[in-house]
Parts: sequence; C-alpha cells; structure tokens
Amino acid sequence: MSAEASNIAVLARLTPICIDQYSQDPDKVMKHAALMKTNNWERGDYVAKQGWSMIPGEMEVNSKVSRDCATALSKLKG
Repeated sequence: MSAEASNIAVLARLTPICIDQYSQDPDKVMKHAALMKTNNWERGDYVAKQGWSMIPGEMEVNSKVSRDCATALSKLKG
C-alpha cells in the first residue's frame, strides 16, 4: 500500500508540471484538438511526444505522468 500511496503522491506533484508545460505551448489549441482526436489509450504517448510530461531535470518521461496528464488535459476545453 505504501508504494501505491507514493505513486499517487508523485503523480499529484508531477502532473501539474505537465499541465503547466502544455499551457505554455504556443500551439496548445491545435495540439489539444489533435489530442482529442487520439484514442484514449494513445493519449499518454501523444503527451509524451509533445514533451509536456518531460519533467525538468529528468532523463526520461514517466509514462504514468503522461497518462495522468493526458486524462487531465482531455477534460479541458482546449
């Protein structure tokens, strides 16, 4: 259970960074439309490819952050 709680805490800390990076993207409106046309199971990959879920200082994208961010972004109007 502690590992799951840790994962939840990490997502809660990192997903807002991903959303902030999305919000600074000059092409976010066009990219959000493309995200919404993407299948649900592919949205995390789309977010990762845009670089939004690349956390500064990290060497790799965290796929859980990408998926969580994609879920949050899909709830936005664009």
